[in-house]
Amino acid sequence: MKVVIADASCLISLANINETELLRKLYPQVFVTPEVALEVGDSLPKWVNQRVSSNHSLIDQLTETLEIGEATSIALALELDDCLLIIDEKKGRRTAKQLGIEITGTFGIVMQGIDNDLLSDPSNVVARLERAGFRISDMLKAQMQSKIH
Repeated sequence: MKVVIADASCLISLANINETELLRKLYPQVFVTPEVALEVGDSLPKWVNQRVSSNHSLIDQLTETLEIGEATSIALALELDDCLLIIDEKKGRRTAKQLGIEITGTFGIVMQGIDNDLLSDPSNVVARLERAGFRISDMLKAQMQSKIH
């Protein structure tokens, strides 16, 4: 089973629309770094586990171009085998890919929820995400619509 590490944006976005349970349905165990937990704040679900990255030199290097939550999440992902990193920010995604980390994003989580029939009204979830300020490209919306119809 994959180790799943979430960056703050996914947790915050799903919390904004009351859909964090989707993560738990998809992945029985989700980890965040303490820095991400601090960023997410009170909306962090109790079932999310915290884990510290010990690669401080990599974190220092990554924080030259990334936020601390992204940097610590990427560093932690590199320390663990068979890991999936949930990250939305372009720079962070690009860096993670370059380092060979398997990634997905909030929209990928929603798509998995659709594939696993875990969302009662998928198009409503996307509309609520957009109303909460989450940007979704027309291409991704079309991809999702083709899955629901």
